[in-house]
Amino acid sequence: MPVDPYITLLLGTVGLAALLPARGTGADIASGASTAAIAFLFFLYGARLSTREALDGLTHWRLHVTVLACTFVVFPLLGLATRGLVPALLTDPLHQGLLFCTLVPSTIQSSIAFTSIARGNVPAAICAGSFSSLAGIVVTPLLAAALLGGAGGFSADSVVEILLQLLVPFLAGQVTRRWIGGFVARHRKVLGLVDRGSILLVVYTAFSEGMVQGVWGQVSPARLGGLLAVESVLLAVMLALTWYGAKGLGFGREDRIAIQFAGSKKSLAAGLPMASVLFGAHASLAVLPLMLFHQMQLMVCAVIAKRRSKDPVPQAASGDRAARSRTEAGTGTRSG
Repeated sequence: MPVDPYITLLLGTVGLAALLPARGTGADIASGASTAAIAFLFFLYGARLSTREALDGLTHWRLHVTVLACTFVVFPLLGLATRGLVPALLTDPLHQGLLFCTLVPSTIQSSIAFTSIARGNVPAAICAGSFSSLAGIVVTPLLAAALLGGAGGFSADSVVEILLQLLVPFLAGQVTRRWIGGFVARHRKVLGLVDRGSILLVVYTAFSEGMVQGVWGQVSPARLGGLLAVESVLLAVMLALTWYGAKGLGFGREDRIAIQFAGSKKSLAAGLPMASVLFGAHASLAVLPLMLFHQMQLMVCAVIAKRRSKDPVPQAASGDRAARSRTEAGTGTRSG
C-alpha cells in the first residue's frame, strides 16, 4: 500500500519542529506567516470553486445530503462514542483530537481520484467534496464549539476568529473569481505547491508551539498504538456504513462509490488550518489523530478503489458512464 509523499513531508516538518522549534521572536514571525498563509489558502479555495458547478450539482441533492450527513452527523456521533475509551486506550487530549478529526469536512482531490479509479460518479464526487469543504468552514467550528467546549485550550470565541480568517477570504476568492479564475486554472500546479507549502508552515508552527509547551510528554508509544487501533475501527465502520447504507437508500453502484469515498474521508488540508486557529498551542496534539487518519484512509481506499475497478458493470450503465465522463472533462479541469 502506498505512502503519500506529502505525509513524508509532513512528518519531516514535525521532525524539524521537534529539533528546531520556533521560539520568541521567531515564533511570533512564524505565527503571523501561518495566519497569512491560511487566509491565502482559503482565498484560493474560493477562487477555484465554480459557482455554476455548485449550482449544477444541486440536482443530485439526495447524494449530497447523504455525504453531508455522514461527514457532519454520523462521524461526530462515532467520535463522541469513543469517549468510553478514555483512559483505557486514549488520553483526554488524544480523544479531543480524535473528536476534532470527526468534525472536519471531507476531501476533494482524493475522493475524486478514487471515485474515478473505481469507475464511479465522478461529477457527483466533485460536487460532494466541494459542498462538504464549503459547509465545513462554518459547520466545523460550530460543532467544535458545541462538542469540545473549553477542552484542549479551545475557546468558543475561536468560532468568530475562524469565520473571519477562513470564510471571509473564501468569499473574497469567490467574488474575484471572475477576474482571476482563468489565471488560477492555468497555474493550478504552481498554486498547488503554494497550498501544500502553506499547510507545512501551519504544521511547523503548531508543532513548534507544542514542543515549547511540552505537550508531547503526554503521548507514549502505547497511546499511539491505541489511537491507531481506534482509528482503524472508525474507518472500517464508516466504509461499511457508506457502502451498504447507500445501497439501502436505493443508490446505484456509481453513486454508492462516490458516497463511500466522499463520505468516509476527512480533509487534512482543511483540518490543519482550522485546528491551528481553534486550538492554538494545543494544536499539535489536536491534529495528530487527523494526520494518522488521513494516511490510513489513503492507503485503505487505494486498495478498495483498485478492487472496485474490476467489478463487472451492467451494460446499461455504459451510456451513463460515458455521459458522466464528458461532464467530468468539462468540470474536472476547473475543480482540481
